[in-house]
Amino acid sequence: MNRKRIIILLLCLILSVTGCSQQKPKTKVDDRIKIGIMLSDVGLGDQSFSDTAFNGLVKARDELGVLFDYRELNDTGTYEEGLKQLVNEGNDIVIGLGFNIQQDLEKVAKQFPEQQFVIVDAISELENVTSVTFKEDQGSYLVGIVAALTTKTNKIGFIGGEDTPLINKFESGFIEGIRAVNNHITVVSEYANDFGNEQLGAEIAKKMIDNNVDVIYGVAGLTGVGMLKEAQRSKVYGIGVDTDQYFYAEEAVVTSMLKNIDVAMYQLAEQLVKQGKISKGHIELGLKENGVDLAPLRVVNYSKEQTKLIENYKEQLANQQ
Repeated sequence: MNRKRIIILLLCLILSVTGCSQQKPKTKVDDRIKIGIMLSDVGLGDQSFSDTAFNGLVKARDELGVLFDYRELNDTGTYEEGLKQLVNEGNDIVIGLGFNIQQDLEKVAKQFPEQQFVIVDAISELENVTSVTFKEDQGSYLVGIVAALTTKTNKIGFIGGEDTPLINKFESGFIEGIRAVNNHITVVSEYANDFGNEQLGAEIAKKMIDNNVDVIYGVAGLTGVGMLKEAQRSKVYGIGVDTDQYFYAEEAVVTSMLKNIDVAMYQLAEQLVKQGKISKGHIELGLKENGVDLAPLRVVNYSKEQTKLIENYKEQLANQQ
């Protein structure tokens, strides 16, 4: 009987060891690159900024095998709390999306000097923060060209989500593009001070349209989507931003200024996978780096001369240093 017990105990021991060895491959998940992102204020469903960044990380997950997690302001209450949660999860890099997050991100970055952070749309001087910005003025210049070629009333509108240096950069590039084609066009600008109010965007657009504006460029997240829908209702033209927003108002959207945040997210993930780290300092992405672009021209039948003019300007901008 004792002999049988010994054999049984030995078998249990062998099975136990074998079981442990079979579980080891599961720990490989811990070796995969992990990225955490704190989304901008509106969060998922903004139909532009946060959604684009999220899509870039989904692509990185599917094609590069990285893991990622995200936080939204509605859930965490503050950017600081969301960033801390992502740090404590053990992410290789923690990304803060949008200029509004800079103060909280830098506060957390000082608390965790060994953690690598990324801030999008702002520039930080901290050693452990990589800054990613875009040449929005280049993309906005191109849609300004398109707007000037589209208007019949010679009155064009601009709606910004917030009166800040970043959104001013969109506006100034847009106006420069318009002026390059026709210096006599009137540009009407208004700031909504809200990136998440579709109804407000429609109201501002309607006021502009009632004043003979027939092309409007919106840099205002969900507020801008309201503008596009109002442009369609009023049978004028709209220009989208960040993503190709044609599908929100297919009778009105002539093009969109693409801000390829998804490309930036994917490139960061690719660097981590291939090099085990990301670039330090300031990364600026323009037309040349595929950071900004122009969505396909639709709705209006532009002449060959007009499309050639747009392409020429695009080539000139891409070749700028």
